[in-house]
Amino acid sequence: MLTLENVGWTAPDGEEILRNISLEIPEGKMTVITGPNGGGKTSLAKLIAGLVTPTEGKILLDGEDITGWDMTERARHGISYAFQQPVRFKGLTVRDLLEISAEEALSQDMVCKYLGEVGLCAGEYIERVVDDSLSGGEGKRIEIATVLARKNVKVRVFDEPEAGIDLWSFTNLIDVFQRLKNKPEEALLVISHQERILNIADRIVVVAEGHVRTAGDKDTVLPSLLGQEKVARCPMEEERSCAG
Repeated sequence: MLTLENVGWTAPDGEEILRNISLEIPEGKMTVITGPNGGGKTSLAKLIAGLVTPTEGKILLDGEDITGWDMTERARHGISYAFQQPVRFKGLTVRDLLEISAEEALSQDMVCKYLGEVGLCAGEYIERVVDDSLSGGEGKRIEIATVLARKNVKVRVFDEPEAGIDLWSFTNLIDVFQRLKNKPEEALLVISHQERILNIADRIVVVAEGHVRTAGDKDTVLPSLLGQEKVARCPMEEERSCAG
């Protein structure tokens, strides 16, 4: 289990971004963090991944204090993170990236499996270089595939995975989350404001103005959230809205 105890973060310019965040992210469940833009959701994801270090509080993984660990050390101990804006790797192919993530050579069938889960045709992408020749949506889907390829994961973190992908791939992504959230040894954490993602969550955490506004089971939190907040929708007839 991932636990945050009174975590806060103040940016280098002195602005307080997060304060007094206390959360538990349990295994075998899908936790979705949502809330208004600028409320601190992505900053919280970066704190969990180790991209930034809390200025107060503690982060624990299975009871061990990992507050001072960097992203590499956290990754080695089972925290996997998909960026909101995918990183480009000049000179590496999609196969290279998947094998680095899996920490082993992958068969053609396994590469096809991971790419197929994010809506990409393996034959067209296996040897593609992960550079600026890829569109934003392609880069996003490839990065999600690398997270899926990771082994021995304890916490999978996805930061707004719906951004930049088309409707068909988004539907495929929902299916992927449905499978991942049932793994008893893993915790699934998704940063999102899409209603379809919120609907399959087990727990919802609302972060606004740098603190947790509310947290609880989906059936308790979502009805009030839909009544009070503007939640992004992705109906079939609004494909362009979802893809953009």
